[in-house]
Amino acid sequence: MEITRIRALRGPNLWSRHTSIEAIVTCTDDERDITRLPDFETRLRARFPEIRFLEPSSPDHPFSLAHVLESAALGLQAQAGCPVTFSRVVETVDRGTYQVVVEYTEEAVGRLAFEFAEALIRSAQENTPFELEPALHRLQSLDEDVRLGPSTGAIVQAAVARGIPYRRLTEGSMVQFGWGSKQRRIQAAETCSTSAIAESIAQDKDLTKELLHAAGVPVPHGRSVTTPEEAWQAAQEIGGPVVVKPRDGNQGKGVAVNIRTREEVEAAFAVASTICSDVIVERCISGHDFRLLVVGDQLVAAARRAPPQVVGDGQHTIGELIEQVNRDPRRGEGHATSLTKIRLDDIALATLAKHGYSVSSIPSKGTLVALRNNANLSTGGTATDVTDDVHPEMAARAVEAAQTVGLDICGVDLVCETVILPLEEQGGGIVEVNAAPGLRMHLQPSYGKGRPVGEAIIANMFADGDDGRIPVVAVTGTNGKTTTARLIAHILEKNKYRVGLTSTDGVYVNHQRIDTGDCSGPRSARNVLLHPDVDAAVFETARGGILREGLGFDRCDVAVVTNIGVGDHLGLNYINTVEDLAVLKRVVVHNVAPKGMAVLNAADPMVVDMAPSCPGSITFFARDRHHPVIFTQQAQGRRVLYVDGNVIVASVGRREHRVALADIPITHNGAIGFQVENVMAAIGAAWALGIPWETIRAGLATFVSDVRSAPGRFNLFSYRGATVIADYGHNPDAIEALVRAIDSVPAHRRSVVISGAGDRRDIDLTRQTEILGDAFDEVILYEDQCQRGRADGEVIGLLREGLSHASRTTSIKEIQGEFKAIDTALASLAPGDLCLVLIDQIDEALAYISERVAQ
Repeated sequence: MEITRIRALRGPNLWSRHTSIEAIVTCTDDERDITRLPDFETRLRARFPEIRFLEPSSPDHPFSLAHVLESAALGLQAQAGCPVTFSRVVETVDRGTYQVVVEYTEEAVGRLAFEFAEALIRSAQENTPFELEPALHRLQSLDEDVRLGPSTGAIVQAAVARGIPYRRLTEGSMVQFGWGSKQRRIQAAETCSTSAIAESIAQDKDLTKELLHAAGVPVPHGRSVTTPEEAWQAAQEIGGPVVVKPRDGNQGKGVAVNIRTREEVEAAFAVASTICSDVIVERCISGHDFRLLVVGDQLVAAARRAPPQVVGDGQHTIGELIEQVNRDPRRGEGHATSLTKIRLDDIALATLAKHGYSVSSIPSKGTLVALRNNANLSTGGTATDVTDDVHPEMAARAVEAAQTVGLDICGVDLVCETVILPLEEQGGGIVEVNAAPGLRMHLQPSYGKGRPVGEAIIANMFADGDDGRIPVVAVTGTNGKTTTARLIAHILEKNKYRVGLTSTDGVYVNHQRIDTGDCSGPRSARNVLLHPDVDAAVFETARGGILREGLGFDRCDVAVVTNIGVGDHLGLNYINTVEDLAVLKRVVVHNVAPKGMAVLNAADPMVVDMAPSCPGSITFFARDRHHPVIFTQQAQGRRVLYVDGNVIVASVGRREHRVALADIPITHNGAIGFQVENVMAAIGAAWALGIPWETIRAGLATFVSDVRSAPGRFNLFSYRGATVIADYGHNPDAIEALVRAIDSVPAHRRSVVISGAGDRRDIDLTRQTEILGDAFDEVILYEDQCQRGRADGEVIGLLREGLSHASRTTSIKEIQGEFKAIDTALASLAPGDLCLVLIDQIDEALAYISERVAQ
C-alpha cells in the first residue's frame, strides 16, 4: 500500500461539510481484498481491538487496505476522544487506486492519525509490534495542545449555535467571529472591544484599588512596596493578617494570604517580587473567596472558590491523597480541562509546613488539609456555583467595579462571608479586577450547575438577530464565471457596498486589486472574509480550489452556476466526466444558506439537476422563455429570468421586472448570447440579495466589457479599420459561444489566434480548432507559455489535427510566442476584417494589444 498524496479539506467539499483529510492510496492486487492476506485481520485486531468491523459493502467491492486505513484513521481519533464520525472510501478509475476521506476536528491530529493508521497496517502486514497506547496518548496530547481551551471553546460554541461563522487566527486562542466589516475578534475571554488601557489598569493592582476606592467600591487597605523592609513596615501599619501579592500578576501567582509574622511577610515578598518588582501588602479580609463574572453591564455568573485541598482518611499520606485527587478525569495540565491537577511545589510544601504537615504525613479521617492559601483554579482549586444567591447590591458593586476599570468582560474577585448580603454589611471587599478572566469555573463548576457564559459574551458582541455575516455570492460553472462575478460585484458597488471580489485574475477590495494571479480558490475567499473593509463578497469558485481544500466559507447567500456544457479540465484529479464535474460544482449549491438562493441555468440539464441539492430556493434563467424548465418554474409562481424580444424579464408570481437589452452594453443589444446569459445570472443574484431594481438597472447600464472591467472577456479593439476581439476562451463550449457571438459582427475576412493548455485532454484541444476551422479564414497557432507536461510542439500538433477537415480555413500558420502571433495577425488585417485573439497571458497580452492598436 502506498499513500501518494494527503490533503486537508478545510471547508465544505466534494465529500461532506466536515473538515477532512483526503488521501490517495494505491493497493496491489492482493491488497485490494484483505481476505487474500493470510491472518492479516487477526493480526490487525490483536494490535487495535476496537477497530470497527471490516466487511465489504458488496461482493463486487471487496474490503481493501484503503478501507482498513479509513477505519483505522477514524477509529484512532475516536479512541483518543476526538468527536469524529464521517469517513469514506471511493475507488477511482485507476485499478487499485482509492480516495480515502476521514473527518478531523484538528488538522494536526487528523494527519497524525493517518500516520499511525499506516504504521498499524504495516505492523499487521509484517507482524511487527505496534504500541497502541502510546499512539493514543500522543493523539490525545496533541489534541489537548492544539484544540481551543474551555473558555475560548465555550464562546465559539455559543457563536456556532447562533449561526455566526468563526475562524481561528492563531494556534492559540485568537478567533475571528463574523466576516468582513461585521467581524469581531476575541483572544480567550478578551474581545476586540476590550480597552488596552483598561487591561493595563486591571494588571496594576494598586491603581485598580485606587480607582475603585475613589468610586466608593469597598477595597482592602494597603499599599505598594519594593523591599522586604517596606513590606514588613506596611504589614505593621495594617496591624493584622495581610495579603502579599505582585502588583502586576495573574492566575494567583505569587499570592500569599493570611500571613502575620515578619518571616512570613519577607518570604511572601521574595516570591511575589520574582513576578513583579512592586509588591502589594494589604489587609487580609476574612471570609470566602468569590469570583463574579461581569459581561457588559450584567453579572452573568458567580462562584465560590476553594483552595486545592485533600481530605484525610487516616490511612494514606498527603502525597497519596493528592495522587488520588489528580486521577479525577476532569483534572489535567494547564487549562484544557475543567479542573487543573494539584501541584506539589514549593508553595504547597511551605503551606503544609506552616500547618505542621509534610508530604508523608497521614492526616486523620475527615481532616481538611489545604495545599495553598489562594483559591485559583489554575493552581488546583475548586469552584461552587453561587450565581443565584448573589445579592443585587453586591452584583451592582461588581458591575460598577468592571465599569470603573473599563472592562467589557471582567472577573471580579472579592472576599466576604457570603454573597447573600451586600459587601458593606459584612466588611467584605473587592480584592482584584481581572481582564481576560478564565471561564472554566462557571462553565463546569466542581459543584452546582454550569452557566452559559459563552452565550453571554457572544450576546454582548453581537446584537439579537445579527449573525456577523455579510452577503456572499459564489459563482461557479464552466464558462462565464469571471464576467458574471464582476458584474454582480459592480451591481453591489452601486448599492454602496464595499465589495470583495475573487476571480481568476486577482482579488479586489473596493475597486483596488490587492492580489494577482488565479485567485478563484478558498484561500483568497478566506482572505476577503478577513478584510475589515468588505461589506459584501463575490467569489468566483473554480473546481481546483474545491478539490484542494473545499470551499472558503461554510455557506453562501447565493450560488450561481453559469453552465457545465461539455466541461473543462476533465481527466484531472479523478474528475473524468461531465457528470463528475457537475457533482463537484454542485458543492456550491449544496452549501447555500436555508434562506438563500441558487441561480441556475435552465438550459443546461446538468445544472438543472443540481436544484434538489439546494437547501434554499431556486431561480432559473434561460434565453428561451418557452423552455420547459422555465415554463414549469413560472407556472409554480417561482423566480425565473428569460428573454422576451429585446428585454430581459424577471418574473415571480404575477410580478415582473423588465430590463431592455439596449440598456445593457455588454450584450451589444442582445447580439452576444453568452453575455445575455451572464447578465441574467447576475440579475438573479442581485435580485436574491434584495438589491433595489433601480440599482440593478444602474449597474447593468454602467458595466462595459473593456480591459478594465472584464479583462480577457470579449474585449473589443479597433485597429486600422478592422475589429479585434480578445478573449480568454479556452474550452470547446467557450469557443462555440464566441463563434456564435461574432457571427453577428460583419467582416470581410476572419482570422483567429489560438493556443491550448497542455493539461486539457487531446479531444478537447482538437475540438477547439474543429470549431474554429468552420468559422475562420485564417488560423494562427502559437505555443502556450506553459505546456503543463506536454512536449514542445505537441499541443500545436493536436490543434493542427483539429483543422484537418476545416470547411472554411484556407491558411494555417504556426508561430513561436504569443506576442509574435498577435503581431502576425495584426499585420495581415485590412479595413473591415475581424480578428479573434484567444489570449493566454491575460494582463500581458491585453496590455500588448492595447499598445499596438494605439500606435
